[in-house]
Amino acid sequence: MEALLRLENLHRRFGAMRAVNGISLDVPRGQVLGFLGPNGAGKSTTMKMAAGFLPPDEGRVLLAGIDMWRSPVAAKRHLGYLPEGAPLHDEMTVRGFLAFCGRVRGLSGAALRQALERAAQRTQLAPVWGQRIGTLSKGYRRRMGLAQAIMHEPDVLILDEPTDGLDPNQKQVVRELIRDMAKKSAIIVSTHILEEVPAVCDRVVIIARGRIVAQGTAEEIAAQAPQGGEPSLELAFRHLTGAAANGGRAAA
Repeated sequence: MEALLRLENLHRRFGAMRAVNGISLDVPRGQVLGFLGPNGAGKSTTMKMAAGFLPPDEGRVLLAGIDMWRSPVAAKRHLGYLPEGAPLHDEMTVRGFLAFCGRVRGLSGAALRQALERAAQRTQLAPVWGQRIGTLSKGYRRRMGLAQAIMHEPDVLILDEPTDGLDPNQKQVVRELIRDMAKKSAIIVSTHILEEVPAVCDRVVIIARGRIVAQGTAEEIAAQAPQGGEPSLELAFRHLTGAAANGGRAAA
């Protein structure tokens, strides 16, 4: 199956620190990839490189077959990106901000109106549609960030902690939205909430110290938990990332 998102041997340093060390992965249309790792593992750095916000020291990123750094404008036409702590303009209304994002994406007239209506419905923003962003709760602000990422129906979605700040009901809405978007898109989701992974993700990649330490389905990863107990994604995560932190030895 052809990959809509391809990362090839990505490396990135910050001074003497190697944040990302040779990460390669493919995400085809119809797949939701869970991208997991402890704090400082290189997740956000990798996702910023995948989204074209940070150049790699080595390697390349392909979106829909287009090289991100050779043809960034063409590649980003296929991309929806929700970064952690997505910037919003507090003085603008919800509708005004999303209309601005749509125009930046080349939408206008009836196409823009339809995209706004679709985004508002999918992210349940109608109750605050005319409200200033500065007055919104954290949950509504996060949903606004998600709305701008999906309103142009991108081929590739990169979502960094998409349910951060949401209540359980809102999290379920976002999970259903991700599954619906995956019918036409390739999606990569970073999250610290491990119980979301089996509910949303078809495949899981775990990184630690800038390297991939495990990949497979959630069930396959859970089976790598230490022997003597039931398969557990959380225990496997701790075991695999602890081993990487200890130079390949399993954490005690």
